[in-house]
Amino acid sequence: MPLCGRRRGRSIRGRRSRTCAPRDGTLSEADLTASHPVDLDALLLVHDRAYVHAVVSGGLTEAEVRRLGFPWSEQLVLRSRASVAGTVAAARDALCNGIAGNLAGGTHHAFADHGEGYCVFNDHAVAFRLLQLEGRVDRAVIVDLDVHQGNGTAAIFAADESVFTFSMHGARNFPFRKQRSSLDVELGDGCEDAEYLALLSHHLPIALDAARADVLFYQGGVDPLAEDALGRLRLTHAGLRARDRMVLTAARDRAIPVVLTLGGGYARPLEASVEAHCGTYREARAVFG
Repeated sequence: MPLCGRRRGRSIRGRRSRTCAPRDGTLSEADLTASHPVDLDALLLVHDRAYVHAVVSGGLTEAEVRRLGFPWSEQLVLRSRASVAGTVAAARDALCNGIAGNLAGGTHHAFADHGEGYCVFNDHAVAFRLLQLEGRVDRAVIVDLDVHQGNGTAAIFAADESVFTFSMHGARNFPFRKQRSSLDVELGDGCEDAEYLALLSHHLPIALDAARADVLFYQGGVDPLAEDALGRLRLTHAGLRARDRMVLTAARDRAIPVVLTLGGGYARPLEASVEAHCGTYREARAVFG
């Protein structure tokens, strides 16, 4: 069975991850479709009009550009809108087929009124709001296992009881001013497989039971990997695969459609992150058939 859903956003990280996919059979070229820029009206379901206009028109201030982390360019706008569109398409496919993914996305540091941490627009938030508007879902759970807390996502949905945000992240890692998720689990530096998986095994059912979700957005960042230059944790590839398997199996057993996004991965050498991202898709195929 092809991994359900054929639309994948193609960012720089997406292209890197694709280098392993067709070669080892994880995905085929037929599974991949390029994204096109998301409509501005979709962005406005989540983001302030003034912020969207500033991004699109190149009107960000120097301070806003520094906070974002990227220099402004037309290519940045195109990439950011296409990345959101990839998650939107994956979310629609997941509702039909059980699971779909975006080989980009997971821009969880984007707030309603500003971007930061290399995240311009919040793709999970936009995708969920569109599904709500279309009458396809009422509730969502966002399982964010990137090593960096999804502060933008937490802030966007802070007062929204239809979205349950669950984040397991490094306590001493960026962002240094955390937002309050529905459920936060903070990890100490050097956390290894056994401790990590025990914490996830305990807290994941709590999150899913509380969420009563119609769709699950999975931020499967691979920056908890020991080789990661920014992660500060000590997970192995086997530990990450077990993490992914736990999340995906729990969703499958509860009949919750899953939307995969890549999230972070900054290993040295980079191939370790690529291999870990591919591992997430291998687990998805193994769990969902």
